[in-house]
Amino acid sequence: MSIPLSLRESAFKALIVSDPDEKIAAVRQIAFDAPIHTQEISPSSQTIPGRPLRPELVPPQKVTYRSVNSEAGKAALIHSIAHIEFNAINLALDIIWRFAHLPEEFYRDWLRVAKEEAYHFSLVREHLRNLGYEYGSFTAHNGLWEICEKTANDLLARLALVPRTLEARGLDVSPVIQNKLASVNDHEGVKILEIILHDEVGHVELGNKWYLYLCQQTGKDPIATYANMVHTYRVAKPKGPLNIKARKQAGFTDEELAWLGSD
Repeated sequence: MSIPLSLRESAFKALIVSDPDEKIAAVRQIAFDAPIHTQEISPSSQTIPGRPLRPELVPPQKVTYRSVNSEAGKAALIHSIAHIEFNAINLALDIIWRFAHLPEEFYRDWLRVAKEEAYHFSLVREHLRNLGYEYGSFTAHNGLWEICEKTANDLLARLALVPRTLEARGLDVSPVIQNKLASVNDHEGVKILEIILHDEVGHVELGNKWYLYLCQQTGKDPIATYANMVHTYRVAKPKGPLNIKARKQAGFTDEELAWLGSD
């Protein structure tokens, strides 16, 4: 009789799945009450992360961009959101399996994120299909996963630069994109982004929660450490306008927001 996979082993198994539908199904099947097993996991030799052959990954400056005033341009924008959400599934799964010896709550928190990101991807992809396109119809870049790889051996840096920087940036730009879609009467797109924005506040809040936990565990100053991470990993400091309301809801302090808003 085979031994059931732990939550973290199941997360790794879902991570290496390439087909989007199969990945979503694998994420949905992971149970919150599954045993965690916080010890180290030895990864298989399979490619991390699993992803489909398309979209073609290109440098950021070569990603397809068109005005929302054309159907193809609007679809390209929706496609870019779908790609972010697909990457976000992989990011959540990766942080679950990769980092060992943490409180069980840590792993269940990020499982919730993975499940919500899978839901977001499903919503955006369906909207893209209704526009006559598929995930993979346009080019995309690999910036999110590249940061994931750079922080593979440093959980504090991962938390600082993925949920607290790249995903928090989504809080800032979502209202801007919603306004663009509203200007061309894409009410469904606006509605989907409202769902994503609501959930992403919670995801960034978890990033803050566990970043502060690790800073407290190691006696590090959160703001000085964050500034050092941005410099060390050569990640651009977020620029305004910041979504102050959403960032405060996600746990950013007035002191942090003042630093982010400084030159």
